[in-house]
Amino acid sequence: MAQAPAKLTIRQEFEDRFAGSLALHERARGAIPGGITHDGRHLRPFPIYVDRAAGAHKWDVDGHELIDYAVGHGSLLLGHGDPDVTAAVAAQLERGTHYGAGHQGEIRWAEQILDLLPAADQVKFTASGTESTLLAMRLARAATGKPTILKFEGHFHGWNDYALKGEKPPFAAPTSPGVPDAVMGTVAVVPANDPAAVAARLAEGDVSGIILEPSGGSWAMIPLVEGFLEQLRTLATAHGAVLIFDEVITGFRWSPGGAQAVVGVAPDLTTLAKIVAGGLPGGAVAGRAEIMGLLAFRDDPAWNATRKVRHPGTFNANPLSAAAGLACLQKCADGAVQRRCDDLGARLRSGLNAVFARRGAPGFAYGERSVFHVVLGATPTNATDGDLRFPDGVDAATLKGAAGPLAGPLQQGMLLEGVDLFNSGGLLCVAHTEADIDQTVAAFDRVLGRLEDEGAFDSAAIG
Repeated sequence: MAQAPAKLTIRQEFEDRFAGSLALHERARGAIPGGITHDGRHLRPFPIYVDRAAGAHKWDVDGHELIDYAVGHGSLLLGHGDPDVTAAVAAQLERGTHYGAGHQGEIRWAEQILDLLPAADQVKFTASGTESTLLAMRLARAATGKPTILKFEGHFHGWNDYALKGEKPPFAAPTSPGVPDAVMGTVAVVPANDPAAVAARLAEGDVSGIILEPSGGSWAMIPLVEGFLEQLRTLATAHGAVLIFDEVITGFRWSPGGAQAVVGVAPDLTTLAKIVAGGLPGGAVAGRAEIMGLLAFRDDPAWNATRKVRHPGTFNANPLSAAAGLACLQKCADGAVQRRCDDLGARLRSGLNAVFARRGAPGFAYGERSVFHVVLGATPTNATDGDLRFPDGVDAATLKGAAGPLAGPLQQGMLLEGVDLFNSGGLLCVAHTEADIDQTVAAFDRVLGRLEDEGAFDSAAIG
C-alpha cells in the first residue's frame, strides 16, 4: 500500500503557496539591502509582496486575499482607498504636487489639528514620525538649555539617532551600530511605571525633555499603570523638563484628540504622523506657543542666528499630504470612527483569548482601543478568556519580544489562512467588519492547532 504523502509544515506550505513573493524577494535582495525597505517587514524565510488593497483587505502577488491588520503601519484608520481621501488627493494632483511655497491647504490642515488636539497652540509639519520626534527633542533642548533626553524602556520613537537607545531588549545595551557614543550619552533610559526612577534621574539636573508613548511602549505593547502619566506631568513641571507625548500611533486613533484627551494629561509637545497625513507621508509637532515659537523667525538677526531652532524640509506640508490629512481628520473628528474600531478591537482580543483558554495553550492576546498584541509561550497571572489590557506577571522584555521565536511561524500560518498580522499583532480600521474578526479568530484557532502539532510550544522550541 502506498504511503500517504507527508503533511507539510507551516513553513513548507508557506514557501510553496507564496512562491511569487519568494521570487520577488530574491530579486529585491539584489537591489535593496536584505530585500526590505522597513525593518518591521522582516519575515523569515521571506516577506510577502502586495499587488493591491481596498478597505480592510489586500491581495498579494500570488492572488491571495488577506485581511489586513498592518493597515499602513497604523496610518490607515479609514482603511485602504477611502473615497473621500482619494478624491481629495486626486483633486490636488490636478492643481500641483509641490509649490515650493506656502498654500491654503497647509493652513486648513494645521487648523484642523489644533481643533482636535487639546494640548496644542501651534503646529509645525515634518515629513515623517521620525522627523517629528527628532524636532521635538531639539525643541526641548533649545527651550531648556539642557542636553539630556529621558526616555523609557521599550518605547519606540522612530529611527533617529536619539531614539534608538533602550528601544529593544536588552534595554541596557550601551550602543547602537552607527550611532556615536557621544550621541548615546545624551539619552537616558529608565523603566516605565517607576516614578521614583524618573524622579531620581531628573534630580541630576541635566534633563531637557521626557519623551514617551502615552499608550505605553510600542503602541500599548508595554502598558502604563494607571496614574503614571499624571505623576510624570507633575515631575516634569517640578524639574522644568519638557514633556513630549509621542502620538504617532495614538494620535487620532485613541480618540479625535489622541491619547492625551483620553487620559486628561496635557503634554508640552506632541509628535504626530501616520493618521495625521491620511496615510500619506507626513508628520507634525504640536505644542505650547512659547516652545513652538522657537521655530519662528524674528526681526532680530541675533535671535535668528543664535536662538531660532532650525527646521527646513522639502516635503513639509506638501499639498498632497495636506489634502489627504485634512480629509481624513475631518472624517475622524466626531469619534464615531474611533468607537467603531475600539469595539472591533475588543471583539478580536476576546476571541483570541477564548482560543487560548479553550486549547490550554501558553499565550495571550492583549491591548487597548483599536490595537492588539499576541504573545506565545508565556501566560500572565491575570489571564482570562476575555479582553485583556494589562498582563500581570510578564516582564517588559517578554512583552516587547511579542511572540518571540514563534513570531515567524505564527505570521506564516496566519498568512496561509488569509490574515496578515503586523509584528505579531495589529491595528484595526473602520473598514474591518465583524465577519473579518470572526474569520480571524477561526483562523487563529487553526494555526494554534498546527503550532501545537508541530511541537512549537515544547520548552526547547520556545526557550
